[in-house]
Amino acid sequence: MKPTAKLFFIKFLKWRYQHISNKQFINIVSAIIGLLAGLGAVTLKNLTHLIQEMLEGEFIKEIHHAFYFIFPTIGLLLVLLTIKYVVKKKVGHGIPSTLYAISKQKGIMPRHQMWASLLTAPLTVGFGGSVGLEGPTVATGAALGSNFSRLFHLNQTTRTLLIGAAAAGAMSSIFKAPIAAIVFAVEIFSLELTMASMIPLLLASITAVLTSYFFFGDDVLLHFQLQDKFQLNDVLFFILLGVSSATTSIYFSKVYFKISDFFKKFKNPYKRLLIGSSLIGIIVFFIPPLFGEGYETINSILRGNVIDVATNNIFKSEIDNIWIIITLLVGLVTFKVIAMSITFGAGGIGGVFAPTLFTGSISGYVFAMVINYSHFFNHQLSSTNFAMVGMAGLMAGVLQAPLTAIFLIAEITGGYELFIPLMIVSSISYLITKKYIPHNIYASELAKKGQLITHDKDKNVLMMLSVDKVIETNFISVTPEMNLGEMIHKAVVKSSRNNFPVVNKNNEFLGVILLDDIRSIMFDEKLYETVKVSSLMHSAPDIISYEKDSMESIMNKFKTSGAWNLPVIKDGKYYGFISKSRLLTAYRRKLIEATT
Repeated sequence: MKPTAKLFFIKFLKWRYQHISNKQFINIVSAIIGLLAGLGAVTLKNLTHLIQEMLEGEFIKEIHHAFYFIFPTIGLLLVLLTIKYVVKKKVGHGIPSTLYAISKQKGIMPRHQMWASLLTAPLTVGFGGSVGLEGPTVATGAALGSNFSRLFHLNQTTRTLLIGAAAAGAMSSIFKAPIAAIVFAVEIFSLELTMASMIPLLLASITAVLTSYFFFGDDVLLHFQLQDKFQLNDVLFFILLGVSSATTSIYFSKVYFKISDFFKKFKNPYKRLLIGSSLIGIIVFFIPPLFGEGYETINSILRGNVIDVATNNIFKSEIDNIWIIITLLVGLVTFKVIAMSITFGAGGIGGVFAPTLFTGSISGYVFAMVINYSHFFNHQLSSTNFAMVGMAGLMAGVLQAPLTAIFLIAEITGGYELFIPLMIVSSISYLITKKYIPHNIYASELAKKGQLITHDKDKNVLMMLSVDKVIETNFISVTPEMNLGEMIHKAVVKSSRNNFPVVNKNNEFLGVILLDDIRSIMFDEKLYETVKVSSLMHSAPDIISYEKDSMESIMNKFKTSGAWNLPVIKDGKYYGFISKSRLLTAYRRKLIEATT
């Protein structure tokens, strides 16, 4: 910032402190962030469409389909080069990187996250990567919210709230569903829904959706018109759809995790890219509906144009048999998940929201078709209604956000006629999936490391604590070969602590001696030469691993061991101690900070 601009900014901050209350300022900033998040969503969408229009332009129109083999390779290579030579920093996957920033970085997101996804996500999706733009849009908005709050020196609690507001703004702009966007921010980012947080979320959501209307008019992402109302005798089939959605959600999550683990084995990014992009190219060449986000396919399903979707393949053959059409649609669901996972594994930047809606709409439609054409039941189901509700079922299962699923689909349909089936399917899908997949795709990696923020305030405060802040290293260590006299003269008289770690020559932790262990003999000089440290030492009640133990597991170790001090091992070596009193003091301070 230039000196003149910096001086003006300081004057503005002084004026703001004098004339605008903190609550009013947060509301104003929320509206601004909603506007910026909306602009980010518009930019991402327009850049992606621009790339797709260029690829489908007149100069390659006739041979466009043949290029499906190489488009993903070109796109992912451009993404890799952009990250390496333009961004020059790691570009995290949208929502997981945002969750990590909230739980472990005090809500601070790197500045490059504000624009990195604007470059990489359109290249991924525009060139055929089978992922969505919602995750990168949310990450862009969240980074804007984080850095905007840093600019105005707002505290961690406010920073987290503004990140949530930006995420709500991004979702509101994409789907033109402001209420669902607020629910999404609360569910995914574990925000506390109070009046203090509700107004900023509402303001961000409103300004974002108005921004979307300004640029896109009345055009909506999903086109659906309710033709068949909910009937009471449909309830059994919606219960079965909930079970079916859960099964598909489990398949979706497990395939994603397995393919992600497969690609992590390749350390060379170019090798990963070559393998992944080749596989994607083959898949989209034979199954064109899997090219890009897939909203065109979703809208065809919602209009009931299922034959056009099923026959959109390399063979272009007309199909009369309904069971072959159903088989082809099941194949779309199966390979969409695979194509999406490979896109991520190969280095693509995108989100799972669009693939979730894609698989949900088709699986819901297929469920209705199977019931209607199996002739086991006399009752006929509305295939388009089941397609729409199926999307909610997959969102509730894969994203583990049932309330978002219910309100998003309700807002998209323009009413609440399907509210009861949405509640039935979403709740069943969520409960069953949760049993087999404990955490959603966004949160799985963070949960494994104990870094996932939840609605449990105690756990959240523990996660926000830094291990380095509570480790004490001013303990004098002794070796097992030392005699009592050496220990007293070299350690006890020089230390202000009551604990003495016993280590070998490689600084590996062997045990501990407490001052109470030698209090009865420390003044008996006759024992100075004969008693060795090795005979006095004992095992620690428990040991803390610097690399593996989360703050929650550290607190549990203190509870189960009853100890007041526990040694910390880092890289296999003795590092220091954590005391229970220091940990509890740090916890109390962080709790006050997080709730004010």
